[in-house]
Formats: sequence, C-alpha cells, structure tokens
Amino acid sequence: MFGHEKGAFTGALERRAGCFELAQNGTLLLDEIGDMPIATQAKLLRVLEDSRVRRLGGKSEMLVDVRVIASTNKVLEEALRKGEIRDDLYYRLNVFQISLPPLRARMDDLPLLVEALLRDLNKKHNCRVVDLTPEVLEQFQRHSWPGNVRELRNALERAVILAGEGAIELQHLPANFTRPAAAPKAEEEGDPTQVRLRLGSTIDEAERLLIQRTLQHTRNNKTRAAEILGISLKTLHNKLKEYGAAEADPEPRP
Repeated sequence: MFGHEKGAFTGALERRAGCFELAQNGTLLLDEIGDMPIATQAKLLRVLEDSRVRRLGGKSEMLVDVRVIASTNKVLEEALRKGEIRDDLYYRLNVFQISLPPLRARMDDLPLLVEALLRDLNKKHNCRVVDLTPEVLEQFQRHSWPGNVRELRNALERAVILAGEGAIELQHLPANFTRPAAAPKAEEEGDPTQVRLRLGSTIDEAERLLIQRTLQHTRNNKTRAAEILGISLKTLHNKLKEYGAAEADPEPRP
C-alpha cells in the first residue's frame, strides 16, 4: 500500500511505488477494509490525516492527493463494537456513506446487471450470448444470491462458456439453480429483509411493523432507516413518538 525502497533494510532489489503514489490525483478503492489489520489501519489513518506517505525504508515523505473510497461487507457498527475497525479511522472515512442492499433485496436490478455482465463476458470469452430464457430468468429471480453480484457473475460466466451463443438455458446453470426451491421456512427463522403481515392487518399496523423491522435491520440507525423507508428523519421521529405514546397509554382515550 505504501511502497518500499530497495536496500538491505527492506531486502528488496528495486524500489516500488505504493498504491497512494500510483493513484496520485485520482481515486483509490480500498476493498474490504474491515479485514485490514489494525496496525495497517493506524498507518492508513496517518496518511489520510496528513496527505503524506513514506515508502518502507525511505527517509522522506511525499505529498499525495488521492480520493479514497473504502468498502466492506461487514455491518460497520458491529465491526466497531468488535474492534475490527478503529474508531478514529471509521470517523475519518465516514464522510459519505452509501449502503448497498444485497442482490436478493433489489431484484429489479437483475436484468440490467445480467445485460452488463453478458456484454463483458462475451468479450472476455469471444462468445455471442444475447439473453436468458424465461425459465433461467425465473430461476435467477427465485435464487437467494448469498454471494451477491460476484455469484451472479460466476454463474453467468459458466453459462456463457457452455452456451457459446444464443440464449442461456437451464442446462447451462449450476445444479443448485435447477433444484426445486425449498419451501418457505417459519418466520421465526426470518429473513431480516422481509416483513410478513397477517391477513386483516390495518395500514397503521403494517406501517408500524415495517418501521420497527427497518430499524432492526439498520441496528437502530434512524438516518439510514429513514432513507430506506423513503421518509424524512423528522417524520420517522414523529412516528416513533406516536408509538411510544400509544405504549405508554394503551387504554382508549375518552
């Protein structure tokens, strides 16, 4: 990440520029920052604070101008509690946070993702696959995608190689896509991205349950919950006050 000098101190035979130098006046993506060792996080924090980097074994620092984008598949608040991410680094990086839901929670994106991935995979493997059959699209929409877009790309790459041209059919998919779908499990096993309502629920009851489940999903991050719900933070606070008043005064008012 920071590069190194050649010489006896580093044991390197040549000088090597680090990621910050290579990204000078550009953008550096730090993927899966939650897996970065704590000691490296401390060094990264110093670079972010001072905009200066020193190669390993070097005697001088150089000024760097780099926009940093950091990503992680971990829940940030939980990673902080576990000590997997330094508090000071988190607050330094958390200027603008974008939470991307898992693929199973945004299935409307699936056709566009398939189209883009097929275009890239056709170029990579010199194939002419143009589409999915309706049966394959149905299987994709029923799949839970635990591996998110990476899993989608792998499934499509295998299918593109096997099909070669035309449309991807069921026979081109891995076995786990063509098995019968498992029956839905009881709600107590629950998917945190889904909300189930009993028949006869009122609009108010449905709204309340949706807000409560969204807050659970965001670890009580009200700003993020309001974004997901498509309401203002003020509206969310007002709703929570209403629910609190109802719990404090359960008897109907005269």
